Amino acid sequence: MTIRVKRHTREIQTSPVRSDDLELKGMGQFIGTEQYHSGFLGVNLTDGVAYISENGYSWFVTDVIAVIKTKLINYEFLVINLKLDGKKAKMIISDGNDKVLYTQNYDFTDAKREIHLYFQNNVMMLSSEY
Repeated sequence: MTIRVKRHTREIQTSPVRSDDLELKGMGQFIGTEQYHSGFLGVNLTDGVAYISENGYSWFVTDVIAVIKTKLINYEFLVINLKLDGKKAKMIISDGNDKVLYTQNYDFTDAKREIHLYFQNNVMMLSSEY
């Protein structure tokens, strides 16, 4: 008995290689949001946070959301900072009154810009969108 397998071929459409804007040159344009974007674990993202996620910082946004949803779930308002030191970085989450609630160190990052975010009512936003 011989079994024949017919192989189907299909053309895969690919988009041009995207170059992430790690310097976040367009971040200054966000002073409010027009819509919320669905984020990781049901967190809503503003236009500005969606922009940084789409430009090479999704690792940071998802890390922040994971920490908030697992360790800091009972806080109504949080301030999140990404601080850079050469090729190293540090995430600092505080309560908005300079009380540090969580820190995480990154031994390597290709990030080019420090980021300042707020989290309130299940919405993550740039400080300029608050």
